[in-house]
Formats: sequence, C-alpha cells, structure tokens
Amino acid sequence: MPTEQTLPELHQLKDVAGSFGVDPGRYDRARPRYPDAAVAAIVATAPGPDVLDVGIGTGIAARQFEAAGSRVLGVDVDPRMAGWARRRGHEVEVAAFEDWDPAGRVFDAVVSGQAWHWVDPVAGAAKAARVLRPGGRLAVFWNVEHPSPEATEAFTAVYRRVLPDSPVVRRPGAAGPDGYELMCDRAADGVRAAGAFDEPERWRFEGERTRTRAEWLDLLPTTGLHTRLPAEVLARVLEGVGAAIDAVGGSVAVRCSTVVVTAARTGAA
Repeated sequence: MPTEQTLPELHQLKDVAGSFGVDPGRYDRARPRYPDAAVAAIVATAPGPDVLDVGIGTGIAARQFEAAGSRVLGVDVDPRMAGWARRRGHEVEVAAFEDWDPAGRVFDAVVSGQAWHWVDPVAGAAKAARVLRPGGRLAVFWNVEHPSPEATEAFTAVYRRVLPDSPVVRRPGAAGPDGYELMCDRAADGVRAAGAFDEPERWRFEGERTRTRAEWLDLLPTTGLHTRLPAEVLARVLEGVGAAIDAVGGSVAVRCSTVVVTAARTGAA
C-alpha cells in the first residue's frame, strides 16, 4: 500500500503519529484488514486470550482478534482514533505506549498493526516485556501493497511533479517492501535489546488483489505521507493519481504482503 513516511527515526515524529485521526471514518473504511491466517497464528501461540493492542486506531485489528476469541484492550496516542474505536465498542486508553500506565495489568499478547514504527523500538519492546506474562507473545505487523510496475511508474511521475521532495521520489524503496523491511529489522533489534524475549521470528503472508480507482483514492489520504498535506496539494495528488490509474486501465493490481515480527517472552524480568 502507499507508504507510511519511512524516515530514520519515525517514532520521534509525534505530529505525524497523531495525524491519522483527521478522518477516522475514512481510515476505518479504506485501510486493509489483516489476513485471518496471521491473526490465527498469533492467537494460537499466545498462552491466553488477553490482548493489548498498541496503536489500536479505529479497531481494525482489534475486531479481528475479538472475532478469534481474544479480549482486547487498546492504547492509542490519538484521542480522535480512540474515540472512534470506543464508539465501536472497544476499550481504549489514550497515551503513547512508552508512557502508558498498565496499572498492574498483564496480558497474553501485545500486538500492533501498522503502528509499531511510531513506538521507540527498544523502549516499546521493554514495555511489552513488562506487561506480558511469561510465555506471552509480542507480535507487530504491517500490511504492504505493491502496485504493478506499470502503476508504480505512473504514480512516481505524479509525485515527482506535485511533491518532488517526498520519499516516493527521493527514496523509492521507502514506498515499497524495502521501507517495511527496515521497520521489521528495527522491531527485531528492539526485541533483542529488551533482553526478555526469545529470538524474534518473521512471518510473512502473501496474496493478491485489485483495487478500483475509487478504493485507491480513498486509501491514499489515510497514509502518513498525505495526512498533513494542505487540502489543495492533496487534491492535486489525488487528481494526478486518478488520471494515472485511468491511464493504466482504471484499476490497480497489487501484490499484498503482511509481515509479522514476533517473539515469546521468556521467564526473565
């Protein structure tokens, strides 16, 4: 999918991390769900049903974990996203995860969908270790959608014209799997640095889909590259991308990957 803003220290960009609530209804509607197989694998390897969802957002992953039998508490830095999730029936506390007070509560799994790159990878893993039972599972994961080469080339031409300083133009890898591999590497390094987990594993789930023009244009404004753009600039991006989609046949073929970095908490403190 369109990239989050892949920069050296994403977790320090609190203004970006707190920008996704600008339109939570669109976010909830447009963002892709996670593979049922990924959710099932996490649930099956956790010692019980109590899940802490870090960066719960509008509750996309939380609903899937609840459908799989989990009890979910959410934490989110954005009160607008938290409010939306609460209206959907989720229990959510507003805080940055590194600063959040667990008040003595412990969990069987700490999960984070599309949000762990906004958490300090070392402090976040250490905090997760403190709130997990021994044997509990930390699982952080990202959806990545890779448009066809034809569509990618057409989209890059739009950003080169409208947003020439964007990561899509300056660092092409940031808009694809390379950027997410960097996030996975940092997550795994943070888990190792915490000193309280088994060696992290990396799971991958693959698929394909076709997004319509309307679906792609609905999705774009929900990503970190676009949430803070002035309205007139965003309109130019959407106009250009829409025209590019029309030029490649009116839809976007995408290869979908969900990558999971996960580890079990050891008995060590």
